[in-house]
This record gives sequence, structure tokens and C-alpha cells, in this order.
Amino acid sequence: MNDPAAPDPNATIAYQLREPVQAARVADHRTAARLGQPDLARRAVLERSRGRLVMAAAGFGLLYGAVALKATIATVIDPREPRRPAGGVAAAAPRPEPATARAPITDRNGEILAVSLPVTALYANPTQIPPAEAPDVARRLARVLPQLDANRLVPRLMGDRQFSYLARALTPREKQAVNDLGIAGLHFEEGERRYYPQGRAAVHVLGNVDVDGAGLSGMERYHDERLRARPNDPLRTAIDIRVQLALRDGVAKAIEDFSGIGGAGVVLDINTAEVLAMVSLPDYDAGDIGAASQDQRFNRVTVGTYEPGSTFKLLTASAALEYGTANVYSSSFDAAHPIRFGRFTITDYKGKNRVITFPEVLAYSSNLGAAHMAQTFGPQRQREFLGRMGMLSRQGIELTETALPMVPPASGWKEINMLTISYGHGIAVTPLHVVNGIAAVANGGVLRTPTLLAQPPGVPREGTRVLSERTSETMRRLMRLVVTDGSGKGADVPGYFVGGKTGTAQKTGPRGGYLPNKRIAAFVGAFPMNAPRYAIYVMVDEPNPNARSHGYATAGWVAAPAAGTVISRIAPVLGMVPENPQDPAIVQAITIPLQPGRAAPRPTAAAAPAARPA
Repeated sequence: MNDPAAPDPNATIAYQLREPVQAARVADHRTAARLGQPDLARRAVLERSRGRLVMAAAGFGLLYGAVALKATIATVIDPREPRRPAGGVAAAAPRPEPATARAPITDRNGEILAVSLPVTALYANPTQIPPAEAPDVARRLARVLPQLDANRLVPRLMGDRQFSYLARALTPREKQAVNDLGIAGLHFEEGERRYYPQGRAAVHVLGNVDVDGAGLSGMERYHDERLRARPNDPLRTAIDIRVQLALRDGVAKAIEDFSGIGGAGVVLDINTAEVLAMVSLPDYDAGDIGAASQDQRFNRVTVGTYEPGSTFKLLTASAALEYGTANVYSSSFDAAHPIRFGRFTITDYKGKNRVITFPEVLAYSSNLGAAHMAQTFGPQRQREFLGRMGMLSRQGIELTETALPMVPPASGWKEINMLTISYGHGIAVTPLHVVNGIAAVANGGVLRTPTLLAQPPGVPREGTRVLSERTSETMRRLMRLVVTDGSGKGADVPGYFVGGKTGTAQKTGPRGGYLPNKRIAAFVGAFPMNAPRYAIYVMVDEPNPNARSHGYATAGWVAAPAAGTVISRIAPVLGMVPENPQDPAIVQAITIPLQPGRAAPRPTAAAAPAARPA
């Protein structure tokens, strides 16, 4: 049932449809009435901000898109080499080395042996430090620099002078610690200090500099002007640090095994006279010369003069062959009867007590045989020959520390001297004299001045011919015989055909005369004897017998094995490959029999000098 008073719903809908605009206006009017004026303003601001953010985002998007596109093209699509500055100069310049006032010293292969590095020195201006505060300043400095003595610092911090060194070389940390003290009157000075990276190795070759960088000894002193004038040009020496270390180890081991007081060693290029290694023991750390004793600073190779003993028999034999006064195949010498002169007597150590051949004189190291051999050419020609071999003058090596041999004067070189000098007594030379002379004997007969500077490879070095090639060839055979059949057996190294000569000489006392049980044991030789390349000398000063030497301390037990050990280590380092010890061509070239021919003994003088008491 319909209520006539109720409104017609269809009439309402029809009204709303007929009047949509009017209805919307009424709704907006009502909403505006509810929001109010402030809310309308806020909404307008938000609308503007939203538009700006959209624009900014679009801008950044374009920017990053362009960067990404450029990177893709440069690295993936079309990569290019970096552009170089004009003139071909690399864009990344090398880091400059710190400037120094003294050139480095290197070995022949470029290994650094001595170099100057920048350091910071600490000094004080005592006029800026109140005297009453000096003790406190000294104590504060000693706390941060423990190497300084506070009591010794106090006098340096007082007085009227304006400069006083406190420390020569500070580390960056030490410098900062001093700086943090904030003490007026303390200042820093930039300088340089000489460092020796190899420590004790080659210390007697290199020498040292003083606190101001001036050369004190060794090559540092000899080449002082050159090292200062060309600080950026390293001085390249002939030393091979690998050979140097091996030689030092070998000599040190021999000294230790036989309780010696010192020793020496040299390795020499036999054809250029370049010194590849030079060792004198005891030695010291090159960076701490202040702690070195006089004995440690003493260079036994170039300053020490010793009686060479039986190593000189090689020179006696060379002179006899060169003068033609004896023949290796037919000459023989009386070693059965001692040579007496007054109350002295020349004898052989463990002699054969018979007539011996020329090769046996060297193989068995006969003093009697050498003395009789020297008689064949006489005193005058002996002196002339030794002078030609460089045994009467200083060695011209690049060191200021060189000694003059101790020899009889020309007017006093009598038959007495000739006989004792024939087997290495009555004359004193340095180890460098011995090894350089024997190098000339083995290299074909050319004597060259030994050098510590590297020589251009492949360039012949001038020298003086002192022996004929024929004499040199014969002497190489004899030197090899000493190692295979004589006193030098301990020096043999399979495949390297070592040749040489041992020498044991008693030491003389400060008042003359020979000291009992004080001797020099040495070995000098060359290798390989079929084509000699290197000469070697090893010496032990005052060796003592040990259990393994059966009570002996002669060169055959002491120096020869040490030389063999060194050769076995350095030959591969020097690029030498061992050859077949049984190679017929090599064996024939370096072999000579002990008794190539027997002859009647030559007449000898009834009287002769003595080298030592009977």
C-alpha cells in the first residue's frame, strides 16, 4: 500500500540526473567550506613541488644516461689507447730518486755494494737554550733517543757556539718524537749517510767514508773525487758478490777448522786481471767502522807481506825454463844431501832422499831441488826475473792500502839470498803479488796489473809478456801434476782440472828469526788448466793441527782443501760446466809424467844458506 505523502524516489533520481552540474557545485561549495583557506594554499604548494621533483628526476636521469652511454662507448664499443703528450714522453713520469752527493758502488752485475741515502741530523743552537735548562733538555732528549747519553749531551747544549751536532741520522719516527718535545734551540738538518747493504762482504775493497762523506779507505778513498763529481753514475767494480761470499765462507771455515788467527783469499780473472773477490779475515761490518779493531781493518791481501813459501817454486821453475838452464824432460837435481851453510842447513820436509826429476821438485815441493834449480841461472837473473814478474814493486791496484815487498837490496842479492828465495824464504810479498804472478805463469805468459774495476767484455786488456807461451804451457802441466800427484791433491775438483802449488812458510818474529809453530799455509792455483780462466789464492794465518789433519797444519791439509771447496762453489756460478775428467784430448794437453827421464845428478855447491834452523 502506497503512502501518498511519501516522496517519489524516481523523482529524486531524475532530479539528480537533470541537474549534475548544480549538484557538483553544491558539493564543491560544501568541501571548500569544510577545508578553509590555509589548506587550499598548502595543497597548491604541494602540487608545484611535485612538478619540480618530476622535472629534476627527469634531468638527472638524462645526465646519468649520457654518462653511462659515454662509458659504454669508451670501454666496450670503441675503446681507445690513452693519449700521450707531444714528443713521446710518457704521461706518468717516473718518481725522481733523492739527490745525493756521492755515487753508488756496485758489483760487476749491478748489485749495490755502497749507496748514499738521505737522512735527518739533529743539532742544537746552545745560545737559544738557557744554561739552567740544559740538563733537563738532555734528559728529555735521552728519553726519546735512547742511543744518546744525557750526561754527554749537557756540554753540547751549553756554551756560546751556535751549532752542535747531537745525532747524525734520525729515523722519521725519532724526528717526530724530538719535534713533539717542542724544545727551542733544537733544529734539524737534511743530509745523507753511506750504507753498505752487503755488510761485511768486500769491506776491505770498498773501504769507508767519514761523517762528512769523504773517503777514508779502500775504493771510497781511491775514487773519492770521481764518486763526488758524478753522483748519478754508479762506480761498477769487478767484484762478483756471489763469488765474494763463497770465498769468504771458504776462508772463514778453514780458519775455524784449524784455529787460525786470520786468513786471506783472492779470485782473479786470469786473462784480464779483474779481481772478482778479495777477502781478508777478520773483517768488520762496513756500516760500523767505529767498532772495528786495528786487526779487523788490516787488509791481509794488499798490505800484509808474508814469506810465500813453496808457492814461489813455480816462479823458480818458470825462470829455469825461460832461461833454458833446465829442461823438464831431462834435468834432475840432488835431493839426497842437505845443503849446509855455517850452522844452518837446508833440508826437505819429508824429502825423497834421492835424485829427483824436474817435475818431482814441484810435485814433492823439494827445497833442495828448487835451490839447485836456482843455481842454474844465478842471483842476478833471479832478481831480474822476479822484477819482471812484479815481485819487487807495489801492485798498481785501485786501493791506497798497498805494501811494498820486503826484498834484499840489489847490492845485497847474493847467492845466499838466491837459494832461500828459490823456495820462498828471505823475501816477503803480499798475497796479491803471488796470485797475480801465477796468473801470468798460467795464462800464456802475460802479466797484467790487477784491477778492481769491471772491464768491457770481449776487449783484450793490455799487458806485458814475461814468459813465452811454450814455458807457460809446460808450467800448466806441472801445476796440474802438483794437484794430481803432489801436495795439492786437496784442491782437486772433478771436471775443472785445477792446477797450483801449496806453500807453508814459518813466520818471523819482531826481532828477526823464525817463530816455532807459527806458520802461513797457502795455496795458489788456476782452473781449468786446459783453458785457464780464473786464478785463486787461499791463505790461513797461524793454523793449528786438528784431529782430521793427523797432527799436520801444512798447506796441503789446510789451504788446498779450502781452495777446492771454493772452486766447487764458484765455478757453476761463473757459468762453467765440468768437463769429462777422462777426455783424452784434455788429459793429453795437461799431463806430464813425474819421471819423464832420469839423468845423473848435477854437481852442487858445498855450501849454501839456511832458510831456518835445522
